[in-house]
Amino acid sequence: MRPETHTACPADAESAGVRADEAFRREPGRRGPDADRRDPADLPGSDGEHLLQTAYGTEKRARRFYDDQVLDHLNARMREFIGRIEMAFVATADGHGECDSSLRAGPPGFIEVLDDRHLAYPEYRGNGVFASLGNISENPHIGLLMVDFAEDLIGLHVNGGARIVEDAELRELHPQLPVEFDRGRTPERWVVVEVEEAYIHCRKHIPRMVPVLRKRSWGTDDPKRKAGNYFVP
Repeated sequence: MRPETHTACPADAESAGVRADEAFRREPGRRGPDADRRDPADLPGSDGEHLLQTAYGTEKRARRFYDDQVLDHLNARMREFIGRIEMAFVATADGHGECDSSLRAGPPGFIEVLDDRHLAYPEYRGNGVFASLGNISENPHIGLLMVDFAEDLIGLHVNGGARIVEDAELRELHPQLPVEFDRGRTPERWVVVEVEEAYIHCRKHIPRMVPVLRKRSWGTDDPKRKAGNYFVP
């Protein structure tokens, strides 16, 4: 993808789809009269973010976001969004809390929605390091960020618990998984995520990007063709 030559103004962003704060919001009527007085222990998010909300005076604004936007499952609009997304940013940490972020990409629908509380993304043959999978083997907490840079200019966060499942095992449980993959690449295994939190990333600072065709050397271990020595000659 490449950025467009101009930055989308708010009017451009609104014309791309629904209002940012309505893209994935809850069904009406879910917010009760005592929502702002709920115990922080009953709220989504971490103790740290709740403490900072108190320190900086944003509790009411944050709780409106929790009540209106944060779900513990994937609603219909989220499932549709995931079904057309082509990339995801993946955040994991090992057992000591040391973090790693990575990118997963594929054709639209490469992330499979198994049901309203589970999704799965494929793991192909890579550099053999297993940074993300190694972290998951120690610490199942995972954060996914999926962004539509081209059309609606909106993002979806999915946080939850991850587990590694071999391809054959997952196919036994979910025979509807695709059998044909982009350029013949076949998953070796999958990461299955149980959804704990799903919520919007608003479009305010998302750049509009235009997909362009490119030639890729799939299946090669040649460092030059992969640009594997780009940062370390």
